[in-house]
Amino acid sequence: MSTEVRTIADQLLPLFYADLKRVAHRERARVGAGMTLQTTALVHEAYLKLRGSSGWNDDAHFVRAAALAMRHALIDHAVEKLAAKRGGGAEHLPLTDGLDVAAASDETLVALNDALELLSRQSLRLAQVVECRYFAGYDEVATAKALGISERTVRRDWTLARAWLRRELGRA
Repeated sequence: MSTEVRTIADQLLPLFYADLKRVAHRERARVGAGMTLQTTALVHEAYLKLRGSSGWNDDAHFVRAAALAMRHALIDHAVEKLAAKRGGGAEHLPLTDGLDVAAASDETLVALNDALELLSRQSLRLAQVVECRYFAGYDEVATAKALGISERTVRRDWTLARAWLRRELGRA
């Protein structure tokens, strides 16, 4: 890992911190991470992952890389919670305490990650569109800019990727 990449990450993080916090807050809420994973902690996890990367082409590439790093941090968190849920020293709750809604979200998030990895092997661009639209919260214009493709292609790929993911997640 080069010192230059660390320096660039150190310089870019303050510039995009508000954007990254917004993305992290939305993702945390969407996947049900709740109080177990704070927004700031998610941004910092992403930052640590970014410091170890090989650099970025432009601002959009940096934010997309940060969204991917957040995805990985959320997946890691979900996997840890699921492992704990299956007896990894977790406190067992009585049935009268109700269902663990966040655990269902963790399982869904892990299944989505597995399906997205499979999709990336079949079509990297479709997987990148999903990462930009779903994890980074980009609209069609920002996704097109980040990936260097047309908005029409983004719409087409987004429709195709969502259908493919629905089918794959339905099998799980």
